[in-house]
Amino acid sequence: MYPVLIELFGLKIYTYGLLVALGAFVAYWLVLRFAKREGINPNHVENTLLFALLLGIVGGRISYIVEHPEQVEGLKDIIAIWNGGMDFFGGLMGGIIGALIGILKYKLPFWKSADMAVVALSIAHAIGRLGCTSAGCCYGKPFPADGVNMPGIHLSDKFPFFYVVFPPGAVAPPYMPLYPTQLMEFLGLLLIFLLLLFAYGKKPFDGFVFALYAFSYGLLRFILEFFRGVTPPISGIGLSWNQLVAISMMLFSIALILWLLKEKRHEKMV
Repeated sequence: MYPVLIELFGLKIYTYGLLVALGAFVAYWLVLRFAKREGINPNHVENTLLFALLLGIVGGRISYIVEHPEQVEGLKDIIAIWNGGMDFFGGLMGGIIGALIGILKYKLPFWKSADMAVVALSIAHAIGRLGCTSAGCCYGKPFPADGVNMPGIHLSDKFPFFYVVFPPGAVAPPYMPLYPTQLMEFLGLLLIFLLLLFAYGKKPFDGFVFALYAFSYGLLRFILEFFRGVTPPISGIGLSWNQLVAISMMLFSIALILWLLKEKRHEKMV
């Protein structure tokens, strides 16, 4: 709703960039707490997190630019992430590559690290979606509203029982009632974070929390894609590329659980 949070002496502080930074800080704090609990060298974890963050930002921005070339007029637009515009799946792939670099470099326990990472990732992603709401990126399809079309969040009797209208200057089209996909994803990610946080303390084996995240976020994103207005379906399939990735995440999580269970049984027999 408010792309620019504050402007002082011509210096603009963008809400999107501030919230993304806040999400990264919360993830950093949470991962270090987990590392101390698990007895893992926090300095190694800190460096690994830095690798993941940097490559995640690069991957997320490159994927967004490839998906939305019409928003790029020059070099400044490519690097201006503070204006909004990051593709999550591109960021996820970049972050995984960065994390693997750190895990291999410092010989960190792989599945313990993965479990810690996804708990922190889910809350950082949730905070980042609030940033998307401020910038108007990742917006939804037109909402069937017959009422107010002034900028803001408005209640409705139709699912999801509220909609958003963006002002001029946002990435989303102004003065048009839209599905609040950013806020819908924020709420879904908040629930996923609480689920993962609970599961982390009860997990039957390392890697379980990672698999649970892959399934739960895959399911959430698959559903949300039906309401998003920026990722049109593939001709002849009726699903978007993001939905195909989401399905792959869910199938991968099921296969991973079965494989980890098999490994656990094998360890008990040995």
